Amino acid sequence: MKLSKKTDYALRAIFTLVEQHATGEPVSISDLAQANRIPKRFLEHIMLDMKSQGWVSSTAGKYGGYRLAKHPSQITMGEIVRYFDGILAPIGCVSIARYEPCKQERVCRFRRLLLNVRNAVAGMMDRATLESVFAEGIVTQKEVMHVSLMGGDGI
Repeated sequence: MKLSKKTDYALRAIFTLVEQHATGEPVSISDLAQANRIPKRFLEHIMLDMKSQGWVSSTAGKYGGYRLAKHPSQITMGEIVRYFDGILAPIGCVSIARYEPCKQERVCRFRRLLLNVRNAVAGMMDRATLESVFAEGIVTQKEVMHVSLMGGDGI
């Protein structure tokens, strides 16, 4: 699974709002864009999309901005990624949302593994609330470079 730039930006922005959630104060679009290094024009469209999904709300005016419309425990990573990217499946022939028939389905030996990957990723993403992900903290480079899978070179 590879996230699109739009999904990446949406997640950056919404996690800034998760961080500010306790204060109840709105975050301006300019501050969101600057803090997350997102082009403001692009972010405006993303925030409107997130508002239409009921994840964020906005307040107009000089001291306005965006805040979460729901508690971070009520929004999942799966919801956001599916909304912006449409799929969690690694290939089309195991996707529910964007199923793509394959001429090799009857004989394919690796499709089952990729179906299992899809199910594992979807399950993790659907259980991962913004609250739980935020609580896990920042990933270090050392963690990224640690390979815990058997023969996981090239991950």
